[in-house]
Order: sequence, then C-alpha cells, then structure tokens
Amino acid sequence: MIRLRDISKTYGGGPPALGPVNLAIEDRELAVLVGPSGCGKSTMLSLVNRLIEPSAGRIEIDGVDMALCDPVQLRRHIGFVFQDIGLFPHLTVAENIEITPGLLGWRRTDIDSRVLDLLKLVRLDPSHYAGRLPHELSGGEQQRVGIARALAARPKIMLMDEPFGALDPLVRDELGSEYRSIHDQLGITTILVTHDMTEAMLLADRIVVMRSGEIVQNGTPQALLDRPADSFVQSMIDTPRRRANQLAQMFGEAP
Repeated sequence: MIRLRDISKTYGGGPPALGPVNLAIEDRELAVLVGPSGCGKSTMLSLVNRLIEPSAGRIEIDGVDMALCDPVQLRRHIGFVFQDIGLFPHLTVAENIEITPGLLGWRRTDIDSRVLDLLKLVRLDPSHYAGRLPHELSGGEQQRVGIARALAARPKIMLMDEPFGALDPLVRDELGSEYRSIHDQLGITTILVTHDMTEAMLLADRIVVMRSGEIVQNGTPQALLDRPADSFVQSMIDTPRRRANQLAQMFGEAP
C-alpha cells in the first residue's frame, strides 16, 4: 500500500502547491490523479518518487517511511513514465530498456532475457526493434519502449505522468488499453496522472480528483458518476458524458 499522511509541499514563501492531503492506494490498484494544470498532480507523483521532498507529512510504502530509504535505490525499484518519454537518443531500444537492470548488477543473460520479454509484452518485435535508435521510431513506439524501460527491474509500483498525452487519439486509446492489461497481468500498483476525465474513467480503479493542491473527491469511477462531491467534479464528469451523448446522436442520425 502507498499511503500519504498529511503531505504538503510549499515552494518558497508562497501558498502550498499541495496539501495537506491524505491518500491510501491499495496494492494492485490503478489510481488516476485527475484535475486541471497546476492542481498538484505531478507534485504528488514526484513526492512519491522522492524527486522532491515534502514540506510536511510522510509517505509510506508497505508501512515503511520513504524518508528513511535511500532515494536513488528507491527510484531504481519504482517505474516512472514521462509524457516526453526521455529515451536516450544515442542508445538502441534494447540499451535503453536494460539501463536499470544493469545498474542493479543483473547478469548479462538475465538482462537480455528481460529485454526480449518486455519488447514482446509491449508488442514490439524484438528482431525488428531491439537494435533501432529512438529517432527511428514513431511516438507510440517510443512510448512503448518507455513503458518497457520502466518495467525492466520488475517494479511493484509504476508512476506515470501524462504518459499518453502527446500521442494522437488513436494511439493514445490503444496504449491506454494495453497498459491497463499489462497492469493487471503483472499485478503492479500504478499511479497515473492525467487531465482527461475520459481517460481516467476508462482506466482507473480509483480516481482522485484534485483542485488547487487539494483532493476534492476520491473514489471509484462509478462512485464519482453516482455521487459527485460538488459542482467542480460534476463539470469534469459532464465532459465524457457530453462526448458520449454527441457520439450517440451522431450514430443515431446515421442512415
């Protein structure tokens, strides 16, 4: 379980960028943080990974206070996927994926086997993609490699910051569905950041709606649909509903 206890983050003398917030995410859950830009979603993700430190409160993983852990070692056991992907341009696909296992001292044969398994998992033919450089791949293919790289050291936790936001809608939907399947297959815990409520509704076990550094509502997609906490949550839910109604009208009018 990932548990945030009275976590807050303040930069300089300004108002809190986050919190204080309390949140518990169960093992194997796919939790989606959703809200407008600047609401604290990415800050929360960076706090879990200790890319930044909280101003107050503590974060626990399986009951262990993360402040007591070495941050470098912690990050090597937590997968992180960014919107801009961040593949090393001078390294091949295989070399990008094997970075963390190499840092952890895995045997060469184990690394090679893991790279092959992961390329198959993200639906990239190893014989075709392993030796290619990032600039030779499409955006969707690069993000598949980014997901494989994040999974390379068999993390129990995956953190994903707008992982599909820069992709075209068709590729975005495809990768979102595929990642949901990977999440379930591997039995990992995922925290995914997005500003898109439709994406959140389709992927999440739990949706955490944020605004101005606070958690406005935290619950299952069905709970948000049935009992939105306030007009802000209602307005966010109305967006996918409106899209669905527009599609229904279009198909209903089709000959």
